[in-house]
Amino acid sequence: MSSNSKSDRYSRQIQLQNFGIQAQNKLNESKVLVVGAGALGCPVLSYLTAAGIGKIGIVDGDVIELSNLHRQVLYTIESIGRSKAKVAKERLQAMNHDIKIEVFETYLSTENAFEIVKDYDVVIDGTDNFPTRYLVNDMCVLRDKINIHGSISQYSGQVSVFNYLHSDGKRGPNYRDLFPVPPNPDEVVSCAEGGVIGALPGIIGSTMAMECIKVLTGIGTILSGKLQQTDSLTGTSHLLTFTADKANPLTGELPTQFDLIDYMQFCNPSKVKRMKSINVSDLKTMIANNEDFQLIDVRETFEFDEANMSGTLIPLSEIPTRFPEISKDKKVVIHCKMGGRSANAIGFLEQNHGFENLHNLEGGIIAWLAEN
Repeated sequence: MSSNSKSDRYSRQIQLQNFGIQAQNKLNESKVLVVGAGALGCPVLSYLTAAGIGKIGIVDGDVIELSNLHRQVLYTIESIGRSKAKVAKERLQAMNHDIKIEVFETYLSTENAFEIVKDYDVVIDGTDNFPTRYLVNDMCVLRDKINIHGSISQYSGQVSVFNYLHSDGKRGPNYRDLFPVPPNPDEVVSCAEGGVIGALPGIIGSTMAMECIKVLTGIGTILSGKLQQTDSLTGTSHLLTFTADKANPLTGELPTQFDLIDYMQFCNPSKVKRMKSINVSDLKTMIANNEDFQLIDVRETFEFDEANMSGTLIPLSEIPTRFPEISKDKKVVIHCKMGGRSANAIGFLEQNHGFENLHNLEGGIIAWLAEN
């Protein structure tokens, strides 16, 4: 972008006291990864695009539904059934064609997290489930990334900045310092169950975008070690302060975790335990006995092309739209690289479409190749 066009587009920011062209240049040179292009992701992406972030990454494997439209304001009736990440890119690029937008049409997982995040400076977590929130947190801590977090429920929401790099070179508290143990899943009310007022994500998402701008430019006071809680019904906000937890498994006095883990198991051990599974030996026996079953591969196309088990390829991001291709009348074995994405697929299908015949292949194709 020419200096003249930059001055015109961002003139109202550049003229701000303590901002100027130096801060604008920092935004233009920054790279921000947004995980989730839903209710929070839409305002975050809109304002970061307008602000001139040089490169924005969008991670989302979901498709647009009618029920999304009252709060996910990047999408229209014509968008229904299409990829959120793709449509978001189209809308954002039309808003500001001078920035680069990278799309990941997939759900963040233990298998892809480090590869996706490697080129980004800041991660914004706009997801709506605890396994992914812990995954984003751990990914950021293990790869020294700043994590801007937001969440919403019904009429209230909250924002914080985790793993912030302070001027003394020390990192601020992270998500596990504030929430060391995930809540009981049976006590968590989702937006689908409890609802959410449509304007609330705009309030919380805009706050998240502002924290990102502050982090990247060095202006203002960052919500590090602080949780800003907002009640949209009363119009009130208050700050909860928190500090590092000495027992944090990642950053505590005696760290015990040095890599990503199984977050479905961590957040809902009883549910994962109930999930039906088979091992490679079981699968070999089924094949040898010519059993009538369906094999579904939920990896990406490039992974399938490198090595496969001759199953039906339905990438995880396509499961919400292609689930009718999966049989309900016979045993179905679902696999991925190591078992994480396939567990997510099974959880989604069982919760949303009533499947009762799904089996996760333990260890995925890695385990299969090791024995073949």
